[in-house]
Amino acid sequence: MSVPLRSSLLSQDRFARAAWSRIAEPGDPVASRLIQTHGPVAALLVAASGVGQGVQRFTPRLEVLDVERDLEVGSKFAARILCPGDPEWPQGLDDLKAPPYCLWVRGPVDVAASCLRSTAIVGARSATAYGEMVATEMAAGLGERRFTIISGAAFGIDAAAHRGALATGATTIAVLAGGVERPYPSSHAALIARIVEVGAVISEVAPGSAPTKTRFLQRNRMIATMGRGTVVVEAGLRSGSLNTARLATEYGRVVAAVPGPVTSMMSAGCHEAIRSGMAVLVTDAAEAAEAIGDYGSDLAPARRGPTMAGDELDEPSARLLSALPIRKGVPVDRLAVSSGLSVAEVRSLLGRLDLSGLAERHGEGWRRGAAVRESGGR
Repeated sequence: MSVPLRSSLLSQDRFARAAWSRIAEPGDPVASRLIQTHGPVAALLVAASGVGQGVQRFTPRLEVLDVERDLEVGSKFAARILCPGDPEWPQGLDDLKAPPYCLWVRGPVDVAASCLRSTAIVGARSATAYGEMVATEMAAGLGERRFTIISGAAFGIDAAAHRGALATGATTIAVLAGGVERPYPSSHAALIARIVEVGAVISEVAPGSAPTKTRFLQRNRMIATMGRGTVVVEAGLRSGSLNTARLATEYGRVVAAVPGPVTSMMSAGCHEAIRSGMAVLVTDAAEAAEAIGDYGSDLAPARRGPTMAGDELDEPSARLLSALPIRKGVPVDRLAVSSGLSVAEVRSLLGRLDLSGLAERHGEGWRRGAAVRESGGR
């Protein structure tokens, strides 16, 4: 069956790609093959001809296709269309086997520039208070380090990540599975509206399109490849967030995961990702920035326990310091017995400890110095 197409739809690649965002599902292999082989305009003609392997799947939607109406709806919501090759097109999407036909975008930021230093933060929808707190602080900390935060505007970790970025004035991008003018979930309408004001809301399906399970899965491939990496905060063993992480790994992006209580099934997916080597363990924004950011300039500070008086001592001096009492001084001969050192060694070492404030005379003997007592050292 041949489906007529108005010539105006074929006048520009941009219109043709907008048409493909209506007639083909995201990631459709037949549509991707046609576009890669013929280009978007000629590919529409092939699809309209009804001749060719698999092209009949497009016929029902071609019969009701109205690109002008989609463009009018998009214009009403100040949406613009991005196509591969546009300066604002996020280059990471070109790595996909089946990249989006186009992107519908709302919001003031330059998507490509924002993605140059960016990370996705994803996780469970039914997140715990712990997970939401970590996601919020992770996004805020990465935002303060000039990272753009990418997520899906879903319940739980996604929403917490967007809010953390917004709280610090960082750029955040929400990738939707439905049309850019359809807030989903509807209870996040205010959050998505705020992202539209200061960041970007994007979708690869035409305005008015409903979010479906398969579109959510395809949406994940965009979240996984738009930025430099993905941070997973809480994910079960069967989780869409793990799907995003696997896709990120497949396309050479860094994956990091936040550990949770070993008894929490909400963190079991994160633990498995770390255990399998798919993800690097991170506990805060500094560690995530080191994993995903610029080598050498995004280093996390080394973690060290508190410094105690006497930490720098050699083994004989440390043995003698341990033998010194806290309150009442004891004579040198008793210190030799308790430390296992000779009397001569004790006398020599006591002089050094005295100079450093680690030992002091008390009555007829010696005890620990004020520096050790005040710091709680050994």
